[in-house]
Amino acid sequence: MPRLLPDLEILPWRRAQVLAVQVHPSAGRPHYLKGEGPEAGVYVRIGSTNHRADRELIGELKRFARGEAYDEQAVPELDSEALDFRAASESFASVRKLKRADLETLRLLTSHQGRKVPTVGGVLLFGKDRQRHFPDAWIQAGRFRGTDKSAIADRMEIRLHLPQAVEAAIDFTRKHALHGAEIGALARKERWNLPPAAVREAVVNAVAHADYAQRGAPIRISVYDDRLEVENPGLLPFGLTVDDLHRGISKLRNRVIGRVFHELGLVEQWGSGIQRMTAACRDAGLAAPVLEEIGTRFRVTLSMARTGTPTIEATDQAILDALSGGAGRLTSEIASVIGLTPRATRTRLAKLVERGLVREMGTGPQDPKRRYFRAE
Repeated sequence: MPRLLPDLEILPWRRAQVLAVQVHPSAGRPHYLKGEGPEAGVYVRIGSTNHRADRELIGELKRFARGEAYDEQAVPELDSEALDFRAASESFASVRKLKRADLETLRLLTSHQGRKVPTVGGVLLFGKDRQRHFPDAWIQAGRFRGTDKSAIADRMEIRLHLPQAVEAAIDFTRKHALHGAEIGALARKERWNLPPAAVREAVVNAVAHADYAQRGAPIRISVYDDRLEVENPGLLPFGLTVDDLHRGISKLRNRVIGRVFHELGLVEQWGSGIQRMTAACRDAGLAAPVLEEIGTRFRVTLSMARTGTPTIEATDQAILDALSGGAGRLTSEIASVIGLTPRATRTRLAKLVERGLVREMGTGPQDPKRRYFRAE
């Protein structure tokens, strides 16, 4: 129940007739087994197995059928003062001056029975007492010795507002997973174990796409000697498969969080994150990310094992050559060496910084004296 109305068709196949049954996405979802009832009889398919949906997953199914997002829902027991406007303003400081009216435009606040109240996304992003209302909305980060969790070397509980939590999680991962060393015949050369762009995409996607209606487990970041695992609560949005992700197809679960992250520059274009992550790994000579649904969680695994030779275009190699010797250079100096405009040179430098091949030093993105160094 509710009753399904599939399309039935009889098709000829060799010397037989085949009955083809096609069930289209239903506006009446979730459907359930009548004998088990609407609370216990809802099942979803995870991989090759059937999984009984719990209350949170049933709620997600109902919201999906109505075209609603969980983080757009009102939190009626709170008022507008439950949001930390100062924290929100500080997050937007490098982008624009935030006005109180923007809280409604960004859907951090919404109208409910004649009052302005925060949305779930508003509380998750900038709530003053966020942990009381969403105790599992935090990031658990750990560095483990070896390839399993038997010996932990470092751990961190990140309970900041979500924009700051993303940066703190990336910093933790950068500290433990990005920097390695190659011992050559003549000298010890530093190298990056994982491309920073891939790590950033994995962390941002986990925070932006987590199912915060689930209870019991936070977002988890696990760094091992041979890989990085980033895991968030929540299956892929219904109707979306892992193969779809590889093709650049995406559905945004949290619209409020996604809108804010987009304005803050944490994400570029939705749907391209997995492809950027895959391209970054390929360019670094690493295997493609492994994407998995495990139970009611989603995991991205980035392997540190090299499967090929990193690819560097001729112009990018010219930039790296220009930065050899340890001396930092200005954008204009690099542009004159490689024969490109400063704007085109900045674009290439930004990509090299994302790949971990170049590091930058300056007071900010608009610093005219910003200098670039080869990451060696």
